Amino acid sequence: MDQQQEIPAEQINQLVNKHFDDALPKFIEILKIPSQSRLFDPEYLTNGLLMKTAQEFRDYVLASNLKNAKVELLQDEGYSPFLFVEVDGSDGQTDGTVLFYGHMDKQPPFNGWKEGLGAYEPKIVDDKLYARGGADDHYSIFGAVIAVRTLQELGLKHPRIVMTFEADEESGSAHIDHYLAKLKDKIGAVDLVICLDSGCGNYEQLWITTTLRGMVGACVTVQVLDEGVHSGDASGVVPSSFRIQRLLLDRIDNPNTGEVVEDFQVNIPGERYLQAQKAAEVLGKTTLTKFPFYGSTQPTTQDYFKAYLNRIWKAQLSVVGADGLPPAKTAGNVLRPETTLKYSLRLPPTKNPKEAEAAFVKLLTTNVPYNATVKITGLGSGSGFNAPQNQPYLDQLIQSASQLFYKKDAQTLGEGGSIPLMNTLKEQYPTAQFIVTGVLGPNSNAHGPNEFMHIPFTKSLISCITYIVTGLQVHLKK
Repeated sequence: MDQQQEIPAEQINQLVNKHFDDALPKFIEILKIPSQSRLFDPEYLTNGLLMKTAQEFRDYVLASNLKNAKVELLQDEGYSPFLFVEVDGSDGQTDGTVLFYGHMDKQPPFNGWKEGLGAYEPKIVDDKLYARGGADDHYSIFGAVIAVRTLQELGLKHPRIVMTFEADEESGSAHIDHYLAKLKDKIGAVDLVICLDSGCGNYEQLWITTTLRGMVGACVTVQVLDEGVHSGDASGVVPSSFRIQRLLLDRIDNPNTGEVVEDFQVNIPGERYLQAQKAAEVLGKTTLTKFPFYGSTQPTTQDYFKAYLNRIWKAQLSVVGADGLPPAKTAGNVLRPETTLKYSLRLPPTKNPKEAEAAFVKLLTTNVPYNATVKITGLGSGSGFNAPQNQPYLDQLIQSASQLFYKKDAQTLGEGGSIPLMNTLKEQYPTAQFIVTGVLGPNSNAHGPNEFMHIPFTKSLISCITYIVTGLQVHLKK
């Protein structure tokens, strides 16, 4: 094995900071583009907004002048754009391969942004860059490019790098399998996946995500009439479609506790349980206070550890949308013919999503109260992620990077959200190691109003990734 090179941490930090600051104006311009993911923008193939975002990212990569790099922007018919970057390793064919992953699409703007802030009006306040998509996760493209550029300019060795940036993640990553299959030969064997689309428990240390939840989602319609009728005439005779929805919801979770039935739960692996205990100790009250509770609203539990397990290993149900309900201000006294609710059921990381789908449908369509009609549309599911064990050298590099750039030990983290691609990559590259990390920390509020990216934390994260990538080059040599 080749000798490990000396890694100049301070020079890495300085150059990462410089390149980040230089790239910030371009980053802000991209964040102004009012693009949305396919699921939320039915005209995404024709209005050009998503493609414009991808083109701007491509132009940034090209302007960075990475050595021995090939840059391709693809958009096959009927698919969202896909940005692919391939950078030769320092030692050519003997180098292993690191795959970077991030995404270029965004959630809708949502309402409730603070005065002076807006989804497409990027603004820096107290070292936080507020805008839709900055932290989730447009920064990933800049971060990956800055890491490689820094190594090349410092003359430090790095493995072969492939960067895969999709534009369909917020719609479930339905298009990425097409591109991964098309680029299979170019990607080749992968030794390490670095995903930059996750979160952090605080802004004080490097956080590595070890688990992500899966999910089942669908629109569920309960219909009781052909048309609406006078509520005074019909109530007490015709069952309320809303009340039937409540009864169906109760089949999935307990209305008093929110606890989801055993059909969707798993036994937590012992190692993950111990990691969760440690993470809960580090996070403390942040587990509860990271959310903007209104007025005197209390969390579901005051126990930090239980709350942490609830959001990373327990199935949880949310109703995220509704149809068939007129605006309250203009609603008449009508017993409505139907009620549609959009169910979002988060699954434990190791729960089989297809089994959960089948249980979901069975619970909602068997012995329906009053024999009402239940229609389930848009049913879909995604796998969770339980990271494979890393090699000791990689864990050591992660700890060293956190100590150097944050002055604290790295910490593992379970995330309640989903990154559909991670389990796909785990299956496709069974021997690959994984670093799943990101900048979505306390109050950063991805998908909601006032999303922000913590700038100093992000710079240090990119420095950590830069350090790790050069440090592992010698270990990945063929």
